[in-house]
Amino acid sequence: MTLAIGDTAPDFEAETTEGNIRFHDWLGNSWGVLFSHPKDFTPVCTTELGAVARLKPDFDKRNVKVIGLSVDPVDNHAKWAVDIKDVGGMAPNYPMIGDTDLKISKAYGMLPASTGGTSEGRTPADNQTVRNVFIVGPDKKIKLILVYPMAVGRNFQEILRVIDALQLNAKHRVATPADWKQGEDVILTSAITNDEAKTLYPEGYKTVKPYLRTVPQPK
Repeated sequence: MTLAIGDTAPDFEAETTEGNIRFHDWLGNSWGVLFSHPKDFTPVCTTELGAVARLKPDFDKRNVKVIGLSVDPVDNHAKWAVDIKDVGGMAPNYPMIGDTDLKISKAYGMLPASTGGTSEGRTPADNQTVRNVFIVGPDKKIKLILVYPMAVGRNFQEILRVIDALQLNAKHRVATPADWKQGEDVILTSAITNDEAKTLYPEGYKTVKPYLRTVPQPK
């Protein structure tokens, strides 16, 4: 199964370090970040899980729930959390899914649907494609998919930046230019006519090109 932006995120039931969940119910009216790992006790992932734990207040204030996934059992996740805290200063303070039957990894297109067996005996190389980030909106639609190789640690500041941009678009129908940061000018989408723009932004907007209009970031 190949997922694309705009698809409904597959719902699932799973055992996590914080009990059993049904994904859509767990999300509720929040945004969500699901990020996956090919195996417990892997070096890059150890640093990533600690980084997300430190950033959890930043996700919380954006109404974003974070959930991790690794193919290994939940009991292993609890043991791994000790190392994560030792390396990064904080253990995971969000749920971690145990995807031992690989069903979620396959449902999200991170492993081929034909993959057989369980996580037992599989190496990180076997699961190297289980290195995705999915941002899911309150409507349960996929808003972003990032795929990382095992040797490259994820930039969670970039993920927060993307969430800010997605939430601005959802609320104000604006887009963000290349390398945009909080507080910088944004782009009016084509869904906003010039007449509507005059009403929405009485202080005016800048026409860079007929198809490129910018305004200060809405509050």
